Amino acid sequence: MGLKRVNAAAYFDGALSRFSREMSRAILHDLVVPTGHSPLVQRRRAGLIVSRVRWVAAVFAILTPLWIGVDLSIFPEPLAWWLAGLRVMASVAFASVALAFRNTESMKVASLALASLLAVPTVFFLISDPLVSGYPIDGLAQALAAGYAFLPFVMVAGLSVFPITATEGAAYSAPLILATIAIIAGDFELLPFRTYLGALWLLGLISVVATLAGMSQLHFMIQLVNQASHDALTKVYTRRVGEELLDVQFSSAMRGGTPLALAFVDLDNFKSVNDRYGHEEGDNTLRKATEQLRKVLRRGDILIRWGGEEFLVVMPGTDAKGARVAIERLRAEGLGPRPDGVQQTASIGIAERMADSTADWGDLVEKADQRMYVAKKSGKDRVVTIGDETFF
Repeated sequence: MGLKRVNAAAYFDGALSRFSREMSRAILHDLVVPTGHSPLVQRRRAGLIVSRVRWVAAVFAILTPLWIGVDLSIFPEPLAWWLAGLRVMASVAFASVALAFRNTESMKVASLALASLLAVPTVFFLISDPLVSGYPIDGLAQALAAGYAFLPFVMVAGLSVFPITATEGAAYSAPLILATIAIIAGDFELLPFRTYLGALWLLGLISVVATLAGMSQLHFMIQLVNQASHDALTKVYTRRVGEELLDVQFSSAMRGGTPLALAFVDLDNFKSVNDRYGHEEGDNTLRKATEQLRKVLRRGDILIRWGGEEFLVVMPGTDAKGARVAIERLRAEGLGPRPDGVQQTASIGIAERMADSTADWGDLVEKADQRMYVAKKSGKDRVVTIGDETFF
């Protein structure tokens, strides 16, 4: 018994180490590029980005015109009036951004919202800087004019309040950096050329720092979502979150006219493990089975713990034939050994949205569940897919 416990501990230490390395690579990927995030993270991130875009846009819509009085009292005419008109238009643009976007779960909409927010000050800078540089000003007016030259710094630093990836940080910073380069190339500098070169370097540095802050927010969000949405024992999605993800995937498949396959996996004779060896060994058996399930899944597939020893595998873009191939590969790999050394088996039912003509994800799960029971009643350790029911 003691040797068995040591071997089990060594096995799980190794498995934990491998899992940690895989998680580190996955987290790094998620922080660098926006593709590959789980649907749940995408939904949460999209909602947060749009919420903050609306908040920032509303604040700038209010604050931007408040500076008109300063412009009118400091700058000569007609420059002051040109700037006042420009501020009014910018305020309207900010207000439009705040009102145009509503709460969303789409990252495309969220990206458009953030790009729209940043476009307003970028255009304002490209117009105001050459405008001010065309007038002879000095003293206090010269000092205030420098504020227009440093507008890109404010917006690049503002990226730090959004949960973004490194790629997104570079993409959102680029237009503001390019706008500064365009001002220099067009000889519209409000400040000495050397000052602009230093400012350009500093702008790039601030964009890196702001992006790192955004990545830190994203990492924190991913960690929170994962902790709240994953089963503590098996580290796969809980049923509550799984139902939410199923709804997203089914709706997406319906809109795109693409297949969506499910595999309902029920471990055979699992109760006997708990009864004979105790719940600790039962938990170990569940972990090993989950690890084997992960091996055959693609990055876009979703694994849900549906019940005690029941799992649901969601395979977007996969038809019934492709799902059967994946599940047979799983059966060939095995679901890990039970405490007595015998390989754990499972009864599996497969359903597919288009082939089964299901109206919603609940019907699709029911189809897969029914076929799993057919497999269970027909001797266990088998797969039942569309059309197989007549053979059992």
